[in-house]
Amino acid sequence: MDPHLAGRTARALEPLHALGYFAPEVEAEVTGLGVRRGRGAYFASRSAPMGRVGGGVVAATFFVFNPSLVAHFIPAAWEAAAPEDVVAARYRGVSAAWQRLLGEQVLASAEVAEAADLARSAAEACPVAGRPLCAAHADLAWPEQPHLVLFHALTLLREHRGDGHVAALVGAGLSGIEALITHTATGRGFTRAAAQATRGWSDDEWAGSLAALVRRSLMTAEEELTTEGRAAREAVEHRTDEYGVAPWDALGEAGAQRLSELCRPLVASVQANGAFPEGVFARR
Repeated sequence: MDPHLAGRTARALEPLHALGYFAPEVEAEVTGLGVRRGRGAYFASRSAPMGRVGGGVVAATFFVFNPSLVAHFIPAAWEAAAPEDVVAARYRGVSAAWQRLLGEQVLASAEVAEAADLARSAAEACPVAGRPLCAAHADLAWPEQPHLVLFHALTLLREHRGDGHVAALVGAGLSGIEALITHTATGRGFTRAAAQATRGWSDDEWAGSLAALVRRSLMTAEEELTTEGRAAREAVEHRTDEYGVAPWDALGEAGAQRLSELCRPLVASVQANGAFPEGVFARR
């Protein structure tokens, strides 16, 4: 399958996975175990499949977050709740969120069951060597309900692609904060203020990393990508598509197209029903 088409398909399906990071049902389930709200619930719920890991492991695999921010929440989360309990809470919350956003009739439909089967076929073809987040999620038992099978499969596909994206960024010689700065400069990501606030980087840290990118001729002092910087970002995205193509090769172009057709109305519904804050996935 063409890597660019595979990447476009993966990005189109991503909202069905990502809604779990914004759903109040997930936060309620995870914080009900004693985990801190907000980013505490996010760091814990996404990293829990890796087990009782430290903040350094979470920061390394999530890549663009300030390690000092992660350290505020991990490993403290594991003092409040066992990772396996956090995993179970996450899936309970996701199930409730999907029920609210899509309705029981849709979740029980033949279309969702078919989408789950197709997505699982792709997800089970994800190579996990060198991909820690994907590998951790692949070790989890598959859910039984079709809508949770679909969510789990999409999560595996997302983490497989994300692990590959981190590899591409490292190969390009970009640190986590440098990846964030250059992505922000493309205009397809956060604003600088949002990037710093959500990822935990100070003005001084941002300025220091920007200066390093300027010295490498990747950015201007006005925080714009140079010709070299744009080429570097495009190369990263191209490699990300290439590194993520294996599960889509296994599914095949016809299977990927059918999965997209089945999931497109689901994505439209969750977005229309307020799954995300304004602006999230607006450019997808």
